[in-house]
Amino acid sequence: MIAGGWTEQTFSPTAAAELYDPLTGTFAATGSMSSPRYQHTATLLPDGRVLIAGGGDATGHTNLTAELYDPATGMFTQTGGTAALHWGAVLLDNGKVLMGPAGLPVGLAELYDPSTGTFAATGKYADPNAVLGPMTLLADGRVLSAADSPSEIYYPATGSFSHTGAMIHPQVQRPGTLLPNGNVLFAGGTLDNEYNIGGDPAYPDLIYPYGEIYDPSAGSFAATGNLIEPRAGHTATLLPDGTTLIAGGSERSTLQSAELYNASLGSFSPAANMVASRRFHDATLMSDGRVLITGGLHSLGPPPQQEVVLAAAELYTPALPVPAPALFSLSGDGQGQGAIWHAATGALASAANPAAAGEILSMYTNKLIEGGVIPPRVAVGGRLAEIMYFGDAPGYPGYYQVNFRMPEGVASGPTVSVRLTYLGRPSNAVTIAVQ
Repeated sequence: MIAGGWTEQTFSPTAAAELYDPLTGTFAATGSMSSPRYQHTATLLPDGRVLIAGGGDATGHTNLTAELYDPATGMFTQTGGTAALHWGAVLLDNGKVLMGPAGLPVGLAELYDPSTGTFAATGKYADPNAVLGPMTLLADGRVLSAADSPSEIYYPATGSFSHTGAMIHPQVQRPGTLLPNGNVLFAGGTLDNEYNIGGDPAYPDLIYPYGEIYDPSAGSFAATGNLIEPRAGHTATLLPDGTTLIAGGSERSTLQSAELYNASLGSFSPAANMVASRRFHDATLMSDGRVLITGGLHSLGPPPQQEVVLAAAELYTPALPVPAPALFSLSGDGQGQGAIWHAATGALASAANPAAAGEILSMYTNKLIEGGVIPPRVAVGGRLAEIMYFGDAPGYPGYYQVNFRMPEGVASGPTVSVRLTYLGRPSNAVTIAVQ
């Protein structure tokens, strides 16, 4: 789903939304949002709905409203509003959504609770006046907001923030990418000249190529390889093979180039060029392993030539595309009763022996990154489960075992949906019985 943003013709915000179908390679209109908005957040919830929040409205003012998109009906409905403008949203392991960093009032972070449809304040930032960058969910469930003054970590268990290491290069508005080993990659970006008067003479346009890595275990940043081209306004997408695709952005002009970061080598290498140069676009890893590149701004020529809003989309195909993980069913077709068992007894979680809240269930899946520490997410009846273990399945090379705790509050029934999400890609849905 792609919703809102700037229109191609009038360069004004829109309320329109579209759905992309990978099977046909086409876009089709779906229901519209209640109001036009741009630079808002869009968060896929465990029950399949999408939370749209914040951004700017048609008058250029802050939009504090929020709404939910339901794929079953193709419609948007209003939900609770925020108390401040937020530039980011992260789905936490407890199923709530952390909204931040914030505009005014400074220092306010909020949580959205899908079960109540409301936003509520959470702990204050350790430095209420810090200029924080985009948020990144860490493998252990904490959230990093990178900055140079210094960075901050959010702890969902306590609802509090604390300081962690400062970035080496004081850059803002660049994506942080969680790598398979649990570190976070930052590359490129725009100099925050408030702290670095004059900047780096090698890059007078204030757009840098520098790369750095945040290590959560050490709480510090360290240099890694530099981008081949300095860029800002680009996308960074972790691929299932463990590399990171850096695409587009701008330096002296809008870029068409792309690069791949290899974490084991700590370096970047060229990737194929995009069809169109673009910045401030979106990149979505799809279930078949390709990356969908959509929208963004495109330059008609070098500055001061005008930029246009792109309606075009394109696909990046890795050398070896890796499909999303699958869940297994008794029928063998990935539908119906899942091959999910009670960890204590080995019995299937079926109508004859339903699952109970709080107990541990086990299942197999595939296509996880070997040796990776990024946990998959499991939703049962639309509620996130606590992951107790994931790793190699003993005696089954190429398969992985996932143990999870049956969540509270799931409606009972013989065919409750179970779905696994990994690297943002959902698996097929199977069912279990819940008492």
